[in-house]
Amino acid sequence: MTHVTLRSEFETLIDPYAPVAQVGTGFDFTEGPIWHPVDHYLLFSDMPGDVRRRWDARRGVAEVKRPSNKCNGMTYDAELNLIVCEHATSSLIRERPDGRREVLASHFGGQELNSPNDVCVHSSGAIYFSDPWYGRMPVYGVERPRQLGFQGVYRVVPGSEPKLVVDRTLFDQPNGLCFSPDEKLLYVNDTVQALIRVFDVNADGILSNARVFASGIRSELEPGLPDGMKCDQHGNVWVTAPGGVWVYSPRGELLGKVRVPELVANLAWGGPDFRTLYLTSTHSVYAIPTKAGPRHEPYMSGRRSGGGATSAGPAAAAPILADGELHLDPNRCAMIIQDLQNDVIMDGGAFADSGAPGHAKQQHVVENVRRLAETARARGVTIIHVWFVVEPGAPGVTLNAPLFEGLVDSKAMVRGSWGAAPVSGLEPRPGDFVVEKMRMSAWEGTRLETILKATGRDMIINTGAWTNMSVEHTARTGADKGYFMIVPEDCCSTMNADWHSASINFAMQNVAVVTRADAVIRALG
Repeated sequence: MTHVTLRSEFETLIDPYAPVAQVGTGFDFTEGPIWHPVDHYLLFSDMPGDVRRRWDARRGVAEVKRPSNKCNGMTYDAELNLIVCEHATSSLIRERPDGRREVLASHFGGQELNSPNDVCVHSSGAIYFSDPWYGRMPVYGVERPRQLGFQGVYRVVPGSEPKLVVDRTLFDQPNGLCFSPDEKLLYVNDTVQALIRVFDVNADGILSNARVFASGIRSELEPGLPDGMKCDQHGNVWVTAPGGVWVYSPRGELLGKVRVPELVANLAWGGPDFRTLYLTSTHSVYAIPTKAGPRHEPYMSGRRSGGGATSAGPAAAAPILADGELHLDPNRCAMIIQDLQNDVIMDGGAFADSGAPGHAKQQHVVENVRRLAETARARGVTIIHVWFVVEPGAPGVTLNAPLFEGLVDSKAMVRGSWGAAPVSGLEPRPGDFVVEKMRMSAWEGTRLETILKATGRDMIINTGAWTNMSVEHTARTGADKGYFMIVPEDCCSTMNADWHSASINFAMQNVAVVTRADAVIRALG
């Protein structure tokens, strides 16, 4: 067996016999791989050689920049400007496609940074980078004294000063870093300590709640330590390690090991479908086909600075195209706004004691749904309000489940009452449809499908209250009926965060595309 399976989930991510192909060799020490999503080439650095190179299947390896200031980690921002960590200048650089070079960060507190090493970009445009002092060592940089007395991790918004986002005593040599798919977590490894830490990413971009995610990433039998690191689309963490790359589940379980002939320094997904893992490995660059792709990063949308999308293909049958980006044809989409009624999520409503109002506020669900609905209407998406409505006394509602018993006992959702009315801000607009139901699913006993068929809609943006009940039941049935279900998780709420998480992160992963409101807005064009 080429690779090492420790848990069965590993083989859903990569074939255990996946070939390891050498695409280039003869280098000094390769690093910083990044795939251009439009022009389809791999860029990588060779620090000791002070050169940057590119590779593509047609032309092979070509030199593109010498000297390169002993550049290390690289990535692109959302406009396909190249972001570069330079060891020789102790700077984080942005290179425009027209060749302009801008310094994004070079000092902290009036002193030079050590040597920016690895970098990743948040969807907000903020850039996070690690700053060990390898670039002040011989061979891998320019030997010179350090000015800072610590090695940190920073956040910088272009045009402003970098901010230290970790405790300055926490890391010996912070190195690889990557976001989780939802950007709620940032993983940072430490080469000397041979571990990975994970942080919560707060709304203001600051990191908190540092804890060890994985440790003991070393071996006395073969070389390799934590260096480059990436998160895949499922939230698994792929990190360079002894023998190649080790893969950890989101829970910190070691799933398996990707075996590579040389010591691996870094990795990045690429190829036309982002299903090829490129590994910079001392003297060579390797490519391995994988079943899983990367977490979607801002640059993967393929938009150049100052222009619109540079690559546009024909409409696909499914909402996710091969590049991993969400694409939605508004003329095929309907948006369901379900159960966002006063009794359900408002203080003073019949179900206020359930915790639903608090979780709705935590999710900002009313504002997110309103914002998404406004964009959807403007793009020509059909808007369908689904309301749970009963007559006084709730005739026809069976008491076969606690949900329905609670509804009747609370005298909730009665037609004409304040409780049954939509919450303020989500009232129907001219041209919207209203569907009434008396079950959890929006499909059961309603005219929902009649409207969808009449308007020619087969992609459903599924929002509303009771994530783990109404929203999930609607997604499951919709998938069974052949519809593409899209669930923006920040447009849903339920009784508490745990129930919401269980539904979003487990149950609905197999029946829907789980995303967020901003991603859907971008996908609608």
